[in-house]
Amino acid sequence: MLKYFSLLIILLTPTVKADIYHSISSSVKLEVNAAGTNADRIGNSMSISGSGINTTDGTTTGSVGGLGAATNGVNAYTPITASQLTAGDAFAFSSSYTAGDTVSTSLTVGEVSPFGDLTSTSAGVAGTLAGTIDTKNDITVTAGGAGTSVTGQFVVGLTLD
Repeated sequence: MLKYFSLLIILLTPTVKADIYHSISSSVKLEVNAAGTNADRIGNSMSISGSGINTTDGTTTGSVGGLGAATNGVNAYTPITASQLTAGDAFAFSSSYTAGDTVSTSLTVGEVSPFGDLTSTSAGVAGTLAGTIDTKNDITVTAGGAGTSVTGQFVVGLTLD
């Protein structure tokens, strides 16, 4: 009976199976920024509103002005003059005009149009920028000059299935 009991215990014991995956990874990333310019062109705009007024563009009564044909990206503008419609009555008048940026037609490589919204950054300087990983996965990083960045990373992964 003891023989059969030992056999029964062996048969009822679950089998163990495990897949184990282990990884170690180290990396260092060094960056030196390039010089760059971001240019946003300001467009043409015109706005007019009012009540209780007479308007003229100097030639036509009742004209509200406007934007005409564009030359190198800037529209022609017709300004207006306003006067009170009836003396003593309430009136309101508002007018605004923004001339767009001129689009240059003769730029050479590396030049930027003189737009109204420019942001320029100078190139980074590597200087003392450095990064090392030794055989013990110790990471050493050294900051560089302006416009640089350094990133050190150590990753350990363990998966049990």
